[in-house]
Amino acid sequence: MTKRLHNRVNREVLLQRLQQDTTPRTTISFYKYAHIGNPHLFRDHMYLMLEPIGVLGRIYVAKEGVNAQISVPTEHLDVFRKTLDEIVFLEGCRLNYAIEDDGKSFFKLAIKVREKIVADGLDDSSFDVTQCGQHVNASEFNLLAEDPNTIIVDMRNHYESEVGHFVNAITPDVETFREELPLVEEMLQGQEDKNLLMYCTGGIRCEKASAYFKHKGFKNVFQLNGGIIEYARQVKAQGLENKFLGKNFVFDERLGERIGEEIIATCHQCGQPCDDHTNCANESCHILFIQCPQCAEKYQGCCSEKCSSFMALPADQRALLAPTTEFNGTKFGKGRYKVHRQTEALDVGM
Repeated sequence: MTKRLHNRVNREVLLQRLQQDTTPRTTISFYKYAHIGNPHLFRDHMYLMLEPIGVLGRIYVAKEGVNAQISVPTEHLDVFRKTLDEIVFLEGCRLNYAIEDDGKSFFKLAIKVREKIVADGLDDSSFDVTQCGQHVNASEFNLLAEDPNTIIVDMRNHYESEVGHFVNAITPDVETFREELPLVEEMLQGQEDKNLLMYCTGGIRCEKASAYFKHKGFKNVFQLNGGIIEYARQVKAQGLENKFLGKNFVFDERLGERIGEEIIATCHQCGQPCDDHTNCANESCHILFIQCPQCAEKYQGCCSEKCSSFMALPADQRALLAPTTEFNGTKFGKGRYKVHRQTEALDVGM
């Protein structure tokens, strides 16, 4: 019998299993640019290697490499490391360990073949992607950050930097990495001689971005090695000054891990200090937004009265209304919640 190389269990069942499971787990991220001749074959190979040792998470495979955010049973960490090392280009690759970790970051293993491991919209044939910027550690980052000739750029999306970013960083108002590169290039026009210091969550976006900006004529390009995750680890281990304010947004069930004690964002509904992201409880909306505990109670975990009214309807009525009803999540992108829509009434049309 051929082994199934993907999950076929219902999401709710998997979530229930995860909540009941007491096995200690460790959340890890890693990436590696490499030439993969047959991504589909490599994807199946990875699944057969990782699924038996209980790895959960999301892995993207493309001809240009691998990008992974996963959780591993803590007792199997050594086996996992040895398993990765059996793959030539992953031998010894950096593993970023989560700062705050309850072991509940992922509930299934999904390995997907993509065109690219990060959607950047770039023509890789137009420049040498291996000529990336100079990697700097936390101590070196802090020194460069204090140099008046340095420009710090956050290479993440607006909803990530909204809850946390480095002091004095430029935080472009974009929803995707694809949008950010040309916008940053335009913002920095005429400043090619300055120190360009970039950072992202784990480092992968800066690998490509730093090579791109070097190609565009920037002479002193630096990137935070290991991203915010590794910076936080080094700051704690070495007793360095922490120049990161607030939370580090993460793309798993946690949605964030605290790096700095500051709360720099506000609830999208009442405006009180808050940096807790959530998705609207109405699955037909599902918009990502920031919600404080008081508003979570008031709106039953929803982004608006419209969505909370919708969720109060019987399931059969929701099924009829969902395809023709416009919610915040069907109109706006991630984090683009509009406060003036929170009191909009639901038209049941019946």
